Amino acid sequence: SVQEFMTFTSQLIVERSELGSRASVKEQEYLCHVYVRSDGLAGVVIADNEYPQRVCFTLLDKVLDEFSRQVSKIDWPSGTPATISYTALDGYLSKYQVWPPQT
Repeated sequence: SVQEFMTFTSQLIVERSELGSRASVKEQEYLCHVYVRSDGLAGVVIADNEYPQRVCFTLLDKVLDEFSRQVSKIDWPSGTPATISYTALDGYLSKYQVWPPQT
């Protein structure tokens, strides 16, 4: 399924990325943009080739910064969507799903 592809690909890319790095990796017809912060928190945006790379990394910056302020670092390694409440993600995904973002 698409969700399994996204989960597997994201985990693989994060595992292969160094702390403090940003990268864009082509996988099938998508570009996977990964940002692994120096504190180990990581995020991945999977987009088509037309979606601006700069916007993907801006979104990752915003989401990871806000997430790190709202969720205790102790919960990062073992947390799941069922155990961590981070409701702002849905708003970001909705806003940035289409480029340019809708207001």
